[in-house]
Amino acid sequence: MLWVLLSVFTSLARECLAASAADWRSRSIYQVFTDRFARSDGNTSYPCDVNNNIYCGGTWKGIENKLDYIKNMGFTAIWISPVTAQVTEAYHGYYQTDLYSVNSQFGTAEELKSLASALHSKGMYLMVDVVPNHMGWPGCHDTVDFGRFKLFNKAEHYHSFCEVKNMTNQTEVEACWLGNCNITMPDLKTESQEVANEMNAWIKSLVANYSIDGLRIDSVKNVNKDFFPPFCSSAGVFCMGEVSEGMANYTYPYQRYMDSVLDYPLYYAIDRVFHRQSNMSDLVVNLASCTQDVEDGCQDSTVLGTFFENHDNPRFPATTMDLSLAQNALAFTVLSDGIPILYQGQEQHFSGGDDPGCREALWLSQYNTDSPLYKQIAYLNQIRNHISSQHPSYLTYQTRVLSYTADVIQLRKDAIRTILTNQGEQGGTYTLTTQGMEFTAGETVVDVLTCAKYNATEGGEVDIKMDGGKPSALVPGSQLTGSQLCQY
Repeated sequence: MLWVLLSVFTSLARECLAASAADWRSRSIYQVFTDRFARSDGNTSYPCDVNNNIYCGGTWKGIENKLDYIKNMGFTAIWISPVTAQVTEAYHGYYQTDLYSVNSQFGTAEELKSLASALHSKGMYLMVDVVPNHMGWPGCHDTVDFGRFKLFNKAEHYHSFCEVKNMTNQTEVEACWLGNCNITMPDLKTESQEVANEMNAWIKSLVANYSIDGLRIDSVKNVNKDFFPPFCSSAGVFCMGEVSEGMANYTYPYQRYMDSVLDYPLYYAIDRVFHRQSNMSDLVVNLASCTQDVEDGCQDSTVLGTFFENHDNPRFPATTMDLSLAQNALAFTVLSDGIPILYQGQEQHFSGGDDPGCREALWLSQYNTDSPLYKQIAYLNQIRNHISSQHPSYLTYQTRVLSYTADVIQLRKDAIRTILTNQGEQGGTYTLTTQGMEFTAGETVVDVLTCAKYNATEGGEVDIKMDGGKPSALVPGSQLTGSQLCQY
């Protein structure tokens, strides 16, 4: 009886402490690709050829041992790869075979619990990637032995096999199978109440057993939408879904079914504007589409996942090593709406191409904390964390476009005004007069990225020095007291 009471008490305590969307809004997330972040033995020379598509030895214990590397960049949460048992060499975690067993390549159940405990002791959250759409099978679809799965071990738990031939056909997208004869992904029949109930029971136990604070949900567009509200309710924590589609009117409505989605429409806009150096109007159009006032707009832009690199797409420097372009994209990602997500290796300016090229082993960088982007990310997070602690309204303030030209945009998010450019390192040095900043006349305004100080004019503007295509972030000096930014 005592054990039962303790179990009930623990479960209730966990529910009371569950992290909500409001809790996550202030967080910044570092995406850890578990197999490629850190090894348990601390070896930083262990070879890892991304083209081999095999395990390189990253573990949960390795992550725990290197948490200060992440925390010292100002991150307050990490997102790790799926934790379930996998087919052989599924180093990424998306070909699961047993939901109730953990991936032994990453460590033991106790080591996963230890990682969660270590994160919480540092005031950080744990987000775990989960895969409700499919299981994994090492072979063609007609060789699948459903009885080999530990759960969902009957053919009736899955859709009948079909290939996705038309990505605009939502029925095909949700019901057909992903994969090929190297690996096929039997598609779970999530509209079945039996399957949904099992999934809901599993996710509730996963969150409770490993003290998880949030979920990143894989392959959301491949699952029927009605599956997600009960699933996320059963989890009892923040849910962010992956809808890998650039069309705003397709992706944003999924926020009606869960707390958040990864902001893929914005990802593509960031890539075009700061990577390919398209017109800034491209970014303006996207920002305007993410509002409740627009039909099929997003429900809340301030909890979307904002990013411009991940494990599925070529890295930003894959085709341009221009550091200032990356710096502008970083400034936008961290200081605009949404929950910023940075993918491991961005801080080292890794330049891998498309999957699997973008899945480099971070330990080969020697965890260099002197990297220019490591320092910039730490500084950007420090700015965001300070302003949000002083101004709770900052987190819910939707970014406003103040003005823009083809290659410069001026934005405001509460106390922070950013000036971003895609001119690149050849942008030169010149003076720019701001537009629409609304500073108080005569007040001291600080560019916290350079620590240059300006006095606001009667019209509330400043004449700011633009240098080498670098971004600027303007904050009233009165808002920086105690921040340790620019000697305040």
